[in-house]
Amino acid sequence: MISSRSRPVLVAPDKFKGTLSAPEAAVAIGRGLAGAGVDRVELLPLSDGGEGTVEAIVRAKAGRIATATVSGPLGEPVTAAFGLLDEGRTALVEMGQASGLWRVPPERRYAWSASSRGTGELIADAIDAGAREVVVTAGGSATTDGGRGALEALGARFTASKADLHDLQERLRGVRLLVACDVQNPMCGPTGAARSFGPQKGADPETVELLEERLDVWAALARKTTSRDPAREPMAGAAGGLAGGLWAFAGAKLRPGAPLILDTLAFDDRMRQSLAVVTGEGRLDEQTLHGKAVWEVATRCRQAGVPCYAVVGEDALDAFGKRMMNVEVIASGRPGRPASAIDLERASRLVAKRI
Repeated sequence: MISSRSRPVLVAPDKFKGTLSAPEAAVAIGRGLAGAGVDRVELLPLSDGGEGTVEAIVRAKAGRIATATVSGPLGEPVTAAFGLLDEGRTALVEMGQASGLWRVPPERRYAWSASSRGTGELIADAIDAGAREVVVTAGGSATTDGGRGALEALGARFTASKADLHDLQERLRGVRLLVACDVQNPMCGPTGAARSFGPQKGADPETVELLEERLDVWAALARKTTSRDPAREPMAGAAGGLAGGLWAFAGAKLRPGAPLILDTLAFDDRMRQSLAVVTGEGRLDEQTLHGKAVWEVATRCRQAGVPCYAVVGEDALDAFGKRMMNVEVIASGRPGRPASAIDLERASRLVAKRI
């Protein structure tokens, strides 16, 4: 038995994309640790603002889930969920619920037509439910419309050269809007929403350039109307530019997703009370170092002097990156094969020997 002297091992992984949600990964890691003799395990599944954020926070904060029928990425009706916390005063709207790439089969992915309208409809439903603060988690989108669909669902009206924001502003009166972003990319340019993420949404090279041109025009309209320029604004490219559209036209505040989520979950307090922390994600690579949940966990553990371990499906991070994170990494999967729950259990037993 590995005695924790009344201090638990905190299990705080992100999702293993395509195979396990964050809660499923946490359960598997926790089961492996317990099976190897760790006598106290505390589960805290995480997110960086993308898929799984609402589930992670509602579960941890004892909130509740509400559902609504809204527009899917291609206009079809879908049932989407949003979270309510603090007796309904705070709402969590996950962009991927209404407008996520997972909603569109690969053979139907057409980035030009995909709309964020359903996300705006979810925001409106959350406000109608009484929320005075709405946190929109931006990630995993099928869209590259700069948030135009969402803004129109909230009352904005746009032409090629004019934006009428009166009804939008009335809709959001007294409401604080935050966007939790899972990337740092701006809306436009070489690392913008179209060129960085358009191909995975079904855009061929010609369509990518058309999307880039459309976002350039959209950013110019924002500059003309609000004096806010999302074209080069960090994080404005999250969720196909939804973050930038809400920032420029709706006055939303943009926040890095992982710090916002960890703060909401009171991670620091729970981490400091733990013997060690075990985090993880599907693939540890260079992108991890740019604000992903695992990076944020490792950074906070390093600063607090709490040992941190990472169980990952694939370890593609060089030695320098791992030294920066100051974590011991155990890869649970095999090359070319996503990690399963059994893989995570097996890897976690190895972690238990090092705690």
